[in-house]
Amino acid sequence: MKPAADRLARLLGHFVPGPLPVRVRAWDGSQAGPPDAPLVVLRSPAALRRLLWQPGELGLAEAYVTGDLDVEGDLADALSRASRTVRDRPPVRPGPAGTAAATALAVRLGVVGPPPKRPAGRARPTGSLHSVARDRAGISHHYDLSNDFYALLLDETMAYSCAYWTRPDDPAYTLADAQRDKLDLICRKLGLGPGGRLLDVGCGWGSLTVHAARAYKARVTAVTLSRAQHEFVTARAVREGVADLVDVQLRHWRDIDGGGYDASAAVEMGEHVGDTAYPAFAAKLHDALRPEGRLLVQQMSRGPHAPGGGAFIETYIAPDMHMRPVGRTVDLLETAGLEIRSTESLREHYTTTIDAWRATLERRWSDIEGLVGTTTARVWRLYLAGASLAFSERRMGVDHILAVRPTREGASAMPATPAEWYVPASTS
Repeated sequence: MKPAADRLARLLGHFVPGPLPVRVRAWDGSQAGPPDAPLVVLRSPAALRRLLWQPGELGLAEAYVTGDLDVEGDLADALSRASRTVRDRPPVRPGPAGTAAATALAVRLGVVGPPPKRPAGRARPTGSLHSVARDRAGISHHYDLSNDFYALLLDETMAYSCAYWTRPDDPAYTLADAQRDKLDLICRKLGLGPGGRLLDVGCGWGSLTVHAARAYKARVTAVTLSRAQHEFVTARAVREGVADLVDVQLRHWRDIDGGGYDASAAVEMGEHVGDTAYPAFAAKLHDALRPEGRLLVQQMSRGPHAPGGGAFIETYIAPDMHMRPVGRTVDLLETAGLEIRSTESLREHYTTTIDAWRATLERRWSDIEGLVGTTTARVWRLYLAGASLAFSERRMGVDHILAVRPTREGASAMPATPAEWYVPASTS
């Protein structure tokens, strides 16, 4: 009998023309493919059976997170090579003879059989899209994994968003430094100062909330839909001595009341709002500001033909996400009555940020695996590797959009130039 790896190569050859993009080691120990390529390990025929029952990204992802399929070496490199192969050599549909030959090979390999059990951890959203209850369930699925998990993954700022790397070549410069530089940049763009009122929509674990209160003496209203985050930020404000400046509210963005804020920020929160609800979200941000008040939106973007996070991310990480080209978001904010004053792409910064999270995940693997289990840990390993590639290969972007609510007469009170935003980077 021929080695399983050779038969696998023949089977894949019916659908993907040309040589294998990776080296494959089958469950019988045999190998096939380029010797210098990343090594993909198929531990059982169940890896391919998952693809048979669920072709495409999600079947492949579930084969990985269950351990039926593994990668030796850098996971992002293997994903990059595989995706380049798909782009350069699109899969083909075999004719009748090829289909018969592929079916016979699949049967002999043990691929044909009942559907494998799906891994735990799938999001199961119910109810109307972007209703309060469904949004709360989606946010809980992603952000309430546990505060302890995010404390292991993130740095001491607990910022779960793209950092701003002002000294990326300095070996003494850390992720925490880059996150503080991002928080400073946001505060300077917003013109915060003592007594200024900031609305932090989707406050996460309070990195911007606490930084604005501590470093700029701003009075901050922090809004989150996550109960775990609400408890964490409330305790953090007390621990860091800014409880008198911080009001943490557990509520949906639709339920934000009051106005007259000097500034508002939505840092990687708009992706959870949805397409049809975004005009109302933009109007809410506009109405919360006083005339001449400023808004900073830090938001991820995607092309118009791939607005979600993809099947894997929407199933296991962040259900109901919606992203659009940055220009479309600018249009929506302008339609709400805001004046766009600047946009700044941070795309390469996100690759560096995610790679720092990936390094932390691997360094603390045993602790993370012990806390959330092997399947969830592997979900996050795959998620971060794929996200790093999405930004480095320009399939996703992330931007700062700075806007102002002008007066009826058109006054903005904005500085003549943005020079004051780009002061020397913090070393604290």
